Amino acid sequence: RNAGGEYCQILVAHGREGKNDHARADRWQERCGRMADEKEHRSRIRILELLRGGPLSVGQLQAAIGVPASSISQQLAVLRGRNIVVTERRGTTVIYRVRDSELFELLDVARRIFNAHLTDTIDMLRLVDAEPAALGKR
Repeated sequence: RNAGGEYCQILVAHGREGKNDHARADRWQERCGRMADEKEHRSRIRILELLRGGPLSVGQLQAAIGVPASSISQQLAVLRGRNIVVTERRGTTVIYRVRDSELFELLDVARRIFNAHLTDTIDMLRLVDAEPAALGKR
């Protein structure tokens, strides 16, 4: 399970922010939900990236990712429900594949946008980090 998510649940359940402070508890629950959503989103992207190489079973995905098969099955169910992946049966094994290979183009574009944003952020942080040194030399 997600250790960060469990920590959030404990904080909310035990009222770390104060027993009568419902607004803060609500904010913690919202943050926890976002953390869980982000983790699940990353899992689905990882599954799609593996399926880029071709159709795979839950067992093959589990071996590659290293999380319980139940977690992978849950994420595959979301992808299947959104018509992103389709299944075929090979004997007793269910094989998953991406319905439309153009999805990989979309993932590539999203990665380029993310990387460009990350590069811009790193450049900005370097400038901010260099400012105190420059100010101290005056």
